[in-house]
Amino acid sequence: MAKEVLTPEEQMLQNAHVQTENFFEKHSKMVVTAIVVIFALAAAIFGYKKLVSEPRLNKAQEMLYQAQYRFEQQNADFALALNGDETAPGFAEVADEYANTPAGNLANLYAAACNLRLGDFDAAQKYIDKYSAVDGIPGDVVNAMAAGIKAEIAVEKKDYAKAATLFEQAAKLSENDFTTPMYLRKAALVYKQLGQEEKANEIYKTIKESYSSSYDAREAEKNL
Repeated sequence: MAKEVLTPEEQMLQNAHVQTENFFEKHSKMVVTAIVVIFALAAAIFGYKKLVSEPRLNKAQEMLYQAQYRFEQQNADFALALNGDETAPGFAEVADEYANTPAGNLANLYAAACNLRLGDFDAAQKYIDKYSAVDGIPGDVVNAMAAGIKAEIAVEKKDYAKAATLFEQAAKLSENDFTTPMYLRKAALVYKQLGQEEKANEIYKTIKESYSSSYDAREAEKNL
């Protein structure tokens, strides 16, 4: 089978995947820990423990961390992190068996990320559609990542109009100096692919002016 020839814009979009993936893998443990703590506090306040037993919550969290450890390895085996083996479960099992827990919800995000890396975009879509947005400061970063994953899936399926909207949404969900310019730049790349040069340049200028110290500002300047 002949190898698909990518346009320069498509190649740039493909290369841009790495930036998102590296951020998610590097900071995922910190983010997950913070969100689980938030859910635990909410559970205590609103009586959630009366509906879902504490041992079940703890078991789901433990399973999530085991899969997460594999996800964060330098040479991660994403299939193993997703599916697990006889020694430890994977994100798919946590997501399916503990769907009504905070850990199960986050496992959907991880499972989507793994499937995206493995090239199973339909499975990635299935899991990310099950993810429920969470509240709080660490939560908005994860919500942004979820929107980013949806956008990446749309790119892979060549639904560029949808991808552009989702990347811009991801940029707005968490205002910070890393993920915001990163997702804005990806939105600009998609607009370039769509032939909307003016819209792309407008976004590049925003990145350059508002996030001047970021990696993406330097990349944006190259494209202006």
